[in-house]
Amino acid sequence: MAVLADHLSKVIDKTERLIELCGALQEENDLMKLENQSLKVALTASKEKNKDFEEKLRVLKLAKSFSETNEKNLDIKQKINEFVREIDKCIVLLKK
Repeated sequence: MAVLADHLSKVIDKTERLIELCGALQEENDLMKLENQSLKVALTASKEKNKDFEEKLRVLKLAKSFSETNEKNLDIKQKINEFVREIDKCIVLLKK
């Protein structure tokens, strides 16, 4: 009978430890769920911010391409004006 009581006592002790472990694991699980949720919110915010930055980058690239085109156009216009002046000088010289 004492052996049976001893086994029963060990089972009860192990059961109590398992219950305590289960409670600790449940608390850890709850904390991890909260952390997971906050990380999901942060990820969503980061994705939105990234999308905004990509849009700004696209606009900046577009604006830069326009400014480069304008600079190229100004250079081309200046070259054409120089050629026209040279041609005008040549015509004046030919008329003399």
